[in-house]
Amino acid sequence: MTAYSIKLKPVYSSPALVLPENIQLPPGWTLSWHQAETVKALRDPNVDVVFNTAMTGDGKSLAAFLEVLQGECNAIALYPTNELARDQETQTRQYIAAFQPPNNPRVTRLSGAELEIYSENEDISRGTAISTRTSQSEVLLTNPDIFHFLHRGAYIIRGQKGDGPDKLWGRIDKDFDLFIFDEFHVYAAPQVAGVINTMLLIGATNRNKKFLFLSATPNEELIQRFQKAGFCCQLISPLEQNKYQFPETLEQQQHIAKGWRQVARAIDISFIPLEPVAKASETWLKDNVELLFQQFQQHPGSKGAIILNSIAAVKRLIPFFQSLLQPHGLTVSENTGLSGKSERERSLSADLVLGTSTIDVGVDFKINFLIFESSDAGNFIQRLGRLGRHDGYDREGQLIQFDGFMAYALVPNFLVERLFLDDKPLLLTGSIYDRPFLNAAINEKYRQINDFRGYYKRWGAVQSFKLCVDLNHKTIQQQYAGSREKFQSACETVFDTSLKSVAGRVFRWADEWKQFSGQKAGNPIAEDACSFRGSSPLQCGLYDETEPHEADRYKTYDLPGILGNLEIELWTEAAFMRSLDATSKRTKQPIPKGRFAHCLAFMKLKAYREERLNWKFHFPGTLESVANAWKVQVLKGIEIWQPDNRWAGEINKKLRDRALVSYVLPRPMSEVRQRLRLPMHFQIYPISDNYSFHDAVAPYSIAFGQSALLLDTLAYHLKSEGGEIWIA
Repeated sequence: MTAYSIKLKPVYSSPALVLPENIQLPPGWTLSWHQAETVKALRDPNVDVVFNTAMTGDGKSLAAFLEVLQGECNAIALYPTNELARDQETQTRQYIAAFQPPNNPRVTRLSGAELEIYSENEDISRGTAISTRTSQSEVLLTNPDIFHFLHRGAYIIRGQKGDGPDKLWGRIDKDFDLFIFDEFHVYAAPQVAGVINTMLLIGATNRNKKFLFLSATPNEELIQRFQKAGFCCQLISPLEQNKYQFPETLEQQQHIAKGWRQVARAIDISFIPLEPVAKASETWLKDNVELLFQQFQQHPGSKGAIILNSIAAVKRLIPFFQSLLQPHGLTVSENTGLSGKSERERSLSADLVLGTSTIDVGVDFKINFLIFESSDAGNFIQRLGRLGRHDGYDREGQLIQFDGFMAYALVPNFLVERLFLDDKPLLLTGSIYDRPFLNAAINEKYRQINDFRGYYKRWGAVQSFKLCVDLNHKTIQQQYAGSREKFQSACETVFDTSLKSVAGRVFRWADEWKQFSGQKAGNPIAEDACSFRGSSPLQCGLYDETEPHEADRYKTYDLPGILGNLEIELWTEAAFMRSLDATSKRTKQPIPKGRFAHCLAFMKLKAYREERLNWKFHFPGTLESVANAWKVQVLKGIEIWQPDNRWAGEINKKLRDRALVSYVLPRPMSEVRQRLRLPMHFQIYPISDNYSFHDAVAPYSIAFGQSALLLDTLAYHLKSEGGEIWIA
């Protein structure tokens, strides 16, 4: 094994030399510089938006809730995953117990599943459930999807007297003072556009509201857009203000530790160059399993994580590592997007966790060694940031001090060549670096993916138009007359477009849909543009027979992932729902049904394939005119082609009737991915037509839903005659 190894220095964070006025801390607590500065910025009447870019593990969450913990502020905190919101609920309650604020703030966590269960148990509508839960809370922890839905006028009954589009968001926006967006760097362009629109709406209809963004990666373009809209922004950056120190020797560490708090421990990291082919990481892990034995034998009490890009790869490796490690008294668990609640809880006590998710890793599940894949620079930095944040605990729950931290980065060989083997290499094997230097090197040399910045002008204002129409609703038209004009002006400035031109596009899509479908209402393209994460037209209900806990077996998974990776058996929706109801009654655990309402098909997951199966989409007819239109279109009749799948015919009966928001490009998928620098998990697929059905490589590519809109932003104005010249 050829490895290129370096050492990372520990990181210490500067204390606040002067605390903000009237800040009450529990005995023995101190604040970091960035935490005190965040409080000052949020109290500054001239500041609207605060960005805190402290390093992972440096207490950004405490900075966000300090004003709440003084009993002076109500806050909504938005987390990109429900698991992260669940973790933060526990942390927030611990903060409240430690600070004991005079108003004893009530904490409510709200997800789609909890909302569905609560409304059913109380026999009330979801809108009433939201209103009830939020009115009884000083701290609301939820996901940005629900927050976005509220401001789109969802969860209300249209047409009832007094039910204007602002019935829910109008009250919530007034009741809460601070809006917190955590882990903002993981948002894609459509989600960023949705957040911008929501902030502009709140800014136009309310006053004295504060917005706080927590992310270790600052977004300069976002700051500039907010400034264009008239928001006053302040960036809290400990790195730029030299509030981090990176001591190299033990003496230096001991000196700094007298006043500075350790954020990250020293790490030994080895870069493992792999060919960028399927299963390269799986093969390496199986071939080098001795590394794990050595880690556990030489460092008793070790806890480790393996974070990969593929759920299927994790599922295949779990039994392999269990069979090898369990005879030695070592436990192996899973942490993926398909993991049930019980499995996630069990993973906290495991010795080794394999997963695709970093939820819990390095926080509740404290580790001293990490093996990880990555898909791009930001993903590499984020995953490495899970290591070295804490010491650990032994099996009896007693705090122990890890005797070192080790990482293995499984990276494409081209990255190693750029970092270590260039004429002027940025990194030298055996050398010592600080984390900012390594992060800068990774950002410079790793694969640069497309940030889709053209999305904002092309699609961001579609939701703006929808919100303007809502503000003109007869029930609230007079109330928000001035706000509507302010909101429209801000949106046109931020998105650099005219809402009048956007309206023309929206009405054209509606006319085209009416002619295409024969339906008087509906506008699928506009609906995807207004949505936070887009629709999931290929989502299937999945009964996972490999899941040991009954109540966790009911899941959703997209059809393309199923076709390539899973052994399945087709099931009927009626049988699926009967099984769900029976399991819920037998286990006495409520299982939310809402996520299955619009599934394409229902299946039993029998096993994970050892090798991916080839498949492609097929369009009955010609795609030439569709692809040459270079625009988002609604297509019907699409099927799958997969001769080894005995269920393909049944799937196609359901699939061909679906009207799919699509974008088709006249290029093979691999070429499109490379030229447009698409992210690893970007949802684009091969498709053929009747004239290319037997081609070895499908000559066309297709994306659906929001992925189609994102693809449009790259292909728009990016072709010359014949489409031969592309500018990514």
